[in-house]
Amino acid sequence: MQKIPTVHFEAASTLAVVVSSNEPLLFLSDDQKVIAASASFCRVFDIDPKTVCGQSLSDIGNGEWAMPQLASLLTATASGSATIEAYEIDFQRSNQKARRLVVNARTLDDGDIDHIRLLLAITDVTDVRAEARLKDDLVRDNAILLQEVQHRVANSLQIIASVLMQSARRVQSEEARGHLHNAHHRVMSIAALQRQLSMSNGGKVELRTYFTQLCQSLGASMIADPERLSIQVMVDDSAVEADVSVRLGLVVTELAINALKHAFPVERPGAIVIAYRSSGKDWTLSVTDNGIGMPAGRDAPKAGLGTGIVEALAKSLHGDIQLSDAGPGTAVTIRHRESAGLRTDLSTAASEPNGLRNAIPAEPTRLAPPI
Repeated sequence: MQKIPTVHFEAASTLAVVVSSNEPLLFLSDDQKVIAASASFCRVFDIDPKTVCGQSLSDIGNGEWAMPQLASLLTATASGSATIEAYEIDFQRSNQKARRLVVNARTLDDGDIDHIRLLLAITDVTDVRAEARLKDDLVRDNAILLQEVQHRVANSLQIIASVLMQSARRVQSEEARGHLHNAHHRVMSIAALQRQLSMSNGGKVELRTYFTQLCQSLGASMIADPERLSIQVMVDDSAVEADVSVRLGLVVTELAINALKHAFPVERPGAIVIAYRSSGKDWTLSVTDNGIGMPAGRDAPKAGLGTGIVEALAKSLHGDIQLSDAGPGTAVTIRHRESAGLRTDLSTAASEPNGLRNAIPAEPTRLAPPI
């Protein structure tokens, strides 16, 4: 008796889902013949919906889908030995620019093991990739321009600093000379920051490198005998935003200048330690010297411009200033604390004898050589 072949009918719901999909989809048999195609696929790839069903994938359109590697992957997917996930192909049609497609394929299991079905999804990512490349190019160009601007600003600041130094050499008044020297050091502080910004990524400044460059600049202009006086830098791996680093750098500049001017009279030897450490959003900046200490009573100096600058900068950083005897010398500490609990603990420590002095070791490990 002759065997009558069984006709396999596709589920109407499956066909309806494929045809009505907003995404380009192809419903394929295991021999890669098209059972159904979504209207989106036909529209995107300029295919006549009336001609696509029953054709082999390689025959669709003008043969642009005849891709041996894609056909091989679909065969492997149908056999269950592979799956196609985010496979990228270059799709080329005659007289048109190549398009970048991302292809995904899965087998559909309807319980009939004799009739394997494949669902092929295609996404055109050409425009998305082009926009991403354009954005990356713009970001890179802006970064280059920003570095160039920062480099030019740093050069301009150095020119200004040189003019201030030349003016200081010409003036007769010691008071005017002192003010010009101070202005020179402040400009050089910002110039050091600009140099650091031009080499940094992401707009953040590494404080260890910045403070080291800053102290080298101060030492070169204010320390005549590096064997007698030195500036040491003790900074952790903290990196802060540029605007914060500007204020911290100016604080260090003012306090270091003050110590160099007043803490070591009559050829007294000594060292200044710049220390910074952070934990989360909390941080501590200190400038400590082992000089003669702060005069008290009637001998105490009047607050000058530098003191006002430090107080204003500390306030803008939401920090508390504490002045203490380092025995010998003076310690100026600025603390910023997010937690009230931590603030209370530190206030208690500060009220104890040598509480602030203990915040900085008497002989710190040098992270930068003496200047």
